[in-house]
Amino acid sequence: MQIFVRDKKFYKTLAVFALPIAAQQMITVGVNMADNIMLGQLGENPMSGATLANNFITIFQIMCMGMGMGASVLMSRFYGMRENVSMKKVVNVMFRLEFVIATIFAAATALMPSLIMKLYSNDTEVIKAGVGYLLISIPCYYLNGYALTTSLLLRSVGKANVPLYSSICSFFINIFFNWVFIFGNCGAPAMGVNGAALGTLLARVVEFTITMGFLFFRDKVIQFRIPDLRMSVRDLLPEYISISIPVLVSDTLLGLGNSAIAVIMGHIGSGFVAANAITTVTMQLATVVIQGISQASCAITGITLGEGKVEKAKQQGITFAALGFIIGGAGCVLILLLKNLIIGAYKITPETRKLAGDLMVAVAFIIWFQAANSILTKGTLRGGGDTKFLMVFDIIFLWVCSIPLGAFAGLVWHWSGFWILMMLKIDQFLKCFVCLARLKSGKWIKKIVKESA
Repeated sequence: MQIFVRDKKFYKTLAVFALPIAAQQMITVGVNMADNIMLGQLGENPMSGATLANNFITIFQIMCMGMGMGASVLMSRFYGMRENVSMKKVVNVMFRLEFVIATIFAAATALMPSLIMKLYSNDTEVIKAGVGYLLISIPCYYLNGYALTTSLLLRSVGKANVPLYSSICSFFINIFFNWVFIFGNCGAPAMGVNGAALGTLLARVVEFTITMGFLFFRDKVIQFRIPDLRMSVRDLLPEYISISIPVLVSDTLLGLGNSAIAVIMGHIGSGFVAANAITTVTMQLATVVIQGISQASCAITGITLGEGKVEKAKQQGITFAALGFIIGGAGCVLILLLKNLIIGAYKITPETRKLAGDLMVAVAFIIWFQAANSILTKGTLRGGGDTKFLMVFDIIFLWVCSIPLGAFAGLVWHWSGFWILMMLKIDQFLKCFVCLARLKSGKWIKKIVKESA
């Protein structure tokens, strides 16, 4: 097969799917960067507290991504097959699972916020800042959870503009109210870290209202309406469990793994946490296009297979992998060029500034491989229904390689920041090669029940 698909329609479709997603990711990263810069003006402890609190919230968000992406595999396939009733059932199953998980996280946060923060840090000031942030963020589990999972489903049927519009509105709301409540502008009290949490909460309300309002009242593709919330989904459950639950398990373990990495960093010191917060936002900024292509490739692969075009899906998979390496290389160069400019925007100590520079160099190397494997694991292979395979290797590489090696490098061997981060992210290199071999084998294409009937 050729490396690149020679069909202009394919690239046009990819752009239609990917560009709004990439733009939305850019907005999200912009919000995170603005939060970090504003909180960074208050010192390293407030920024570290909010960052570590967000690491716990990120576990929930990654689980939502797992629910949404798992459901998207089925949604895009049913969309290609024109199975409208099945599409509605996918939404229903996802919503019910989302409610259960959001309630568990909300209860845990309300009952033991201090214990959660003590898992990440033993610094009293950092813990205090993080507790306030967590408590104010409790409603976000429901607001952000439903908006995020619904956005993923809308993207899988070509409605990526709606999540983009909601993110644009959320962006301006978040930035404005952060500025108001963090520093006490416009006559409001100066709330510091709590102000950042309140600004985010108000932004989530707007995001939820726009996204869910479109789904229930305007969407003409899925055609899901409020009365459909009562429909029976028993016949779809086995297929949902087979395809979507491995994605949820994989992404949940990924979220827990990232949280374990945050624990390691928190015990290395608040300076390492602050430096990593800067590099994390930078990595997100450099990978917005990759995120767009990843989710687009999942949807396009699912739709292509739903139409019964297996060989076409294989060819598209090769092209997606090649695009990953090209864009990853561009991201690597971008980080190396902009690292000093980005670090200079933060009010941090000279030691943290030097550490952030070392971590930036590590991130530049990591992103090259992460770009390719992200498109395969979160996109092509997942869109083909190969979710169980991906779950197994996510678990092995993260929990058997990255976390133990990172812990030893940072807490026992006391290596430099560059090598600590390389060990913590070594799964990105390993998964890249395994996923390329899986793509070549063709075993990643799975049938679903309705196709087999």
